[in-house]
Amino acid sequence: MALKKYYVYLITNKINTVIYAGVTNNLERRMYEYKNGLAKGFSSRYRINKLVYYEEFDYIEDAINREKQLKNWHRQWKINLINEFNPRWRNISEDWQRP
Repeated sequence: MALKKYYVYLITNKINTVIYAGVTNNLERRMYEYKNGLAKGFSSRYRINKLVYYEEFDYIEDAINREKQLKNWHRQWKINLINEFNPRWRNISEDWQRP
């Protein structure tokens, strides 16, 4: 039996001015929702749909704790994390199709 995976991610808008942290059990589906305007609220208001960072977890509790930690970080700390993982801020999910 395959273990379920959980993801903490950082997404931004086209010009990288907003950084949003989230958690999901299906990163491809979640990015599809952002790209197609299906995620309402903060993400649709600021048009954030560019995946620039993610981490994978085996347990939802660990993912939620990490998301809370990232949400409390200063913006510059998030920028530093992204720069280490994805220096060009490339949209990691750019070529993903519908899950």
